[in-house]
Amino acid sequence: MTARRGESATNEATRAAHEYGALLDAVRGIRWRADRRPPHAVTGAHEARRTAPSMEVMAHRPYRQGDDPRRLDWKLLARTERAYIRLAPSSSIAPTLLVVDASASMAAPPGGAGKWRVARHVTIGVAAIARAAGDPVGLAIAHADASLRLAPRGRGDVVRELMRVLDATAPAGDAACAPLLAPQRAVARVVIVSDLLGDADAMRAAAATLVAHGTELHVAHVVAAGERALAMAGAIAVDPEDDGLRRPLARTAALAHDATFAAWRAEERAAWQRIGARYLEVDDALPAATWVRRLAAARDATGREPASPDGAAPARAAGTPVTVGRA
Repeated sequence: MTARRGESATNEATRAAHEYGALLDAVRGIRWRADRRPPHAVTGAHEARRTAPSMEVMAHRPYRQGDDPRRLDWKLLARTERAYIRLAPSSSIAPTLLVVDASASMAAPPGGAGKWRVARHVTIGVAAIARAAGDPVGLAIAHADASLRLAPRGRGDVVRELMRVLDATAPAGDAACAPLLAPQRAVARVVIVSDLLGDADAMRAAAATLVAHGTELHVAHVVAAGERALAMAGAIAVDPEDDGLRRPLARTAALAHDATFAAWRAEERAAWQRIGARYLEVDDALPAATWVRRLAAARDATGREPASPDGAAPARAAGTPVTVGRA
């Protein structure tokens, strides 16, 4: 029995290495700095909210009764005969929670696993760069059968554990993500990976509370490349939650869908940015490592978010099933 368990674990590790190995190599070395200063006292790679004594001086303030004499700047005292305390930003960790949508629509397109695959890979890539910075990482999966939540932890094998959990999950049903976004004192950063076709309004309301509590929020909006442009002859519309509901999609209907879907995505982007989230649209047309880099990229001087390509969908054969997003 023990030998079989060991062999099974080895097989899982080998399979994960084959699927995620190139991704982990591609994201190695990416630095993901926290946008908001975390309040935690544990030393890490991010600038904390408060100042503390440090070798690198950011500022001085006059000495006050009760201050630790060891924080005095003795050289400045000798030059000016005035007592000042050395101040510098302290470093801290940013515990990160990854919230992944595993509803049926994430399995689109039918016959493949484009959105779910890119969701898994983006999640693992983000987890890897967070752990590389020393940040604890947790996972919450919204699933119709039973949602799963793993609190952020800093163990060395946490990324492999997330691989096993995600690989064992198959998107199904109509899952709600909003209940997984309850504020937690131990979480400084939340990343939502979803196609936003479910309870997006409830998610946004819960996320706004997180932002108000000082949590840094990122949204990776997963879109299949084929969902952007359905204007093709012979396409078949399939309900993502009921594979039995199918009907031919006329070109005029496909064009109307394309326009409506583009407008809906623009509305979602604006709505998430209004509550203070960093929004990034990701798809299955580019490697997941590209999206991980863009998610981790710092804002530019204007505060704009990383751009998302919006290219045309790859050609499909007539009669190919496509999932129509619910705008």
